[in-house]
Amino acid sequence: MKNDKFSHIDSGNNPAMVNVSDKKVTLRTATARSTVRLTDEIMSGLEGGEIQSKKGPVFQTAIIAGTMAAKKTGELIPLCHPIGLDGCDFSIEVDGLNVVIECTAKISAKTGVEMEALTGASLAALTIYDMCKALSHEIVVTETRLISKTGGKKDYKYNG
Repeated sequence: MKNDKFSHIDSGNNPAMVNVSDKKVTLRTATARSTVRLTDEIMSGLEGGEIQSKKGPVFQTAIIAGTMAAKKTGELIPLCHPIGLDGCDFSIEVDGLNVVIECTAKISAKTGVEMEALTGASLAALTIYDMCKALSHEIVVTETRLISKTGGKKDYKYNG
């Protein structure tokens, strides 16, 4: 039985995964953004839209790590539904010293993919840190946020 005050607490005051069995399957999408601020020294290695580190291509590795993380979100976040993603796409853009990562997750399901998009963007950002930390520890992950979501009860679009 559900607790009326909190969605993930049952009537016995115990943690509980939300029951989505009565929800309709709809196309659900979510896009999340993480921003990583690098240093001039690291950015001096940017060539052809990629940074090569001693560990390999930074952005390509970040996309692979982010995709792997998005697929495992249900294993990482307690009470998050395990879902099979229909799609997980990344874009990485450089804006001065900032690297802007966007992860878009898609599924036709009874539950949304916000956490998958946020997890994917976050892990991609952390992978950039890991790949570049030999050059500087002045790297900062400055922001991770939901940009948009569609499907489910209501849509959302960040207006910032």
